[in-house]
Amino acid sequence: MTRPDALLEVAYDEALRGLAEGGVPIGAALFDADGTLLGSGRNRRVQYDDPSVHAETDAFRAAGRRRDYRPTIMVTTLSPCWYCSGLVRQFGIGTVIIGEDSTFHGGHDWLAEHGVRVLVLDDARCVRLMSEFIAARPELWFEDIGVAPTDGN
Repeated sequence: MTRPDALLEVAYDEALRGLAEGGVPIGAALFDADGTLLGSGRNRRVQYDDPSVHAETDAFRAAGRRRDYRPTIMVTTLSPCWYCSGLVRQFGIGTVIIGEDSTFHGGHDWLAEHGVRVLVLDDARCVRLMSEFIAARPELWFEDIGVAPTDGN
């Protein structure tokens, strides 16, 4: 397998594109087992006004149809939420490489419990990118992870 940090570069570049577009800076890429890029994407919920366009789903869609996803590797800058973890399970993606899980801990423990190989890189750039975004745009971040705003009471 290609070095995990080299695969993360594609997802990280997508996250930066998303931030530049005014969106949530999460990027993802789907690779074949030999490291061939199949598709990449970013969280485009804001850009497309579509709550289903998370980074992992964008990369998955860009990769196109395959008969078997078990040998594929999903690389994402942030721990996948339950929605994206469900995509990994539904299609049997065999490996998930995560840039960081300290700003958000999604469903990757559940994936590991169900046989998905999970590798968390604790990449400092990914942590910094999300930490700065959350501090600057908390309302957009909480919308993205499905946390309802408080009513002030």
